[in-house]
Amino acid sequence: MRGTRTTGARRRTARGAAVATAVLLGSMVPGAQAAVGVQDVDTELAYTCGLPEGEQPVKVVVTAKVPESAQAGQTIQPEDLGLDLTLPEGAAAALSGSGAATVSAEAQLSVDVVQGDQRARTEWIGKTADPAPVPEAGDLALSTSGSVPYVKPEAPGDLAFEAGALSVELALKKADGAPAEPPALSLSCALDAGQEATLAEVPVSGGGGEPGVEPTPTGSWPEEEVTGGDEDLPKVGTPARPAAADAPPCAGDPSDYMGMVAFVTGYANVAKLKGATKFPLACARITQGESRVVPEGEFLHVYQDSAVDLDHEGKPQLPPASGTFLTFGFMPTTATLEMTQIPPRTNPDGTRVPNIKSDLAINIAEGSTKAVTAVTLELMLRLRDVEVNGVPLDVGDNCRTSKPFTLRLEGHMTLKDGVQVGYTLATGGELTGAVTLPPFSGCGADEDLDNIFTASLSGVPGYVKQVQGAPCAPSQHTPGAGGVCTDAYEPTDTPEASR
Repeated sequence: MRGTRTTGARRRTARGAAVATAVLLGSMVPGAQAAVGVQDVDTELAYTCGLPEGEQPVKVVVTAKVPESAQAGQTIQPEDLGLDLTLPEGAAAALSGSGAATVSAEAQLSVDVVQGDQRARTEWIGKTADPAPVPEAGDLALSTSGSVPYVKPEAPGDLAFEAGALSVELALKKADGAPAEPPALSLSCALDAGQEATLAEVPVSGGGGEPGVEPTPTGSWPEEEVTGGDEDLPKVGTPARPAAADAPPCAGDPSDYMGMVAFVTGYANVAKLKGATKFPLACARITQGESRVVPEGEFLHVYQDSAVDLDHEGKPQLPPASGTFLTFGFMPTTATLEMTQIPPRTNPDGTRVPNIKSDLAINIAEGSTKAVTAVTLELMLRLRDVEVNGVPLDVGDNCRTSKPFTLRLEGHMTLKDGVQVGYTLATGGELTGAVTLPPFSGCGADEDLDNIFTASLSGVPGYVKQVQGAPCAPSQHTPGAGGVCTDAYEPTDTPEASR
């Protein structure tokens, strides 16, 4: 979740910090979009983009569907985003001259959500479905589509979507599929002056959200003046998109008030084999703990202990992943990896022992926030379906690490001037860490292969980078509301693994 705000000269108060805390630690999507008509966005805008050859004009056509009206406290979910770009002939010729035969694009349009004197920033992101050929002559047309964050106005009044800066990432490839030189190009584009930048306006009436929705905090902290207005800032969320076709089942329980579900994916490096394994989308079931507010010096700390359990087809594990490595530096080896979570420990009262520790520190004087979230998992790794240089190697049914090992991941977040960067449990993002595999045992059906796998895989820390999508909190979702949950109470945010 990202946002910028323009609220004039206001004194920051502890109450503003409390609102920020509520947004960050409880930022699911309450309320439902009213059943209203839909207005079509179809706007052509002129931009000037910086290319290596100099500034070039770029035409952008923005299309989307936005509700005709809404109520305060209910979500507005733009849909069917299209960002169609037209680069002039000179830009296309420059790409062709670099040896590029095809180009893929990711366009990111900054869109300000404006209501009165309140302003929040969202990012509308579109990607090309397939690489487009670079023409030998003429303009280069790129059609992208993607997702749009929801918006939740907290007060009545007309709400406008205004286009701002545009950035475009181009991936260039030769005719044989190899990267061109350069392999990528980044364009920073400014909106030409004198244009009407408003994409759509949505009248927002009073009336609040659905019954049972927890309202935005309205009480002031002791001995603090409420100079207010922050609670009226339109809230924006992560892009709502349907779950990917390869996403596993991950439905949450609407009756579980503290429960959330999220998709995770990522890469794990095997240092000795100089390779990385990509783990497919997996379902993580998160139980949020109660938060504790502790003043410490200049910071107001919000501590929260939560728990996460992996779930793949009812088992506490990640989906099986296939990895290919160079054993001993030259021998191609392929194996299926199964990562299983050790059964969670429970307290004497039967509650889950936390394995997520979150510390959100708010500097009230500076108006900034930082957070660290640590996730600790106890895992076992099993190998199967091993092939060495294309020849099957029978490792038996019990080739696994000789004991559990610990994977500790950390996510970091900063929030300043309304702009959030990084990971929180409630919004998702990247977590990084390292893992050291213990020796292997039980490997080999006809001969003892333990030492081979221990020598190849164990003992050297490997870098791990996981990406968590925005979680779905079913107890706070109303079917048909859009946002971060499907009507089946599954997450809509399916993250992409990155190294």
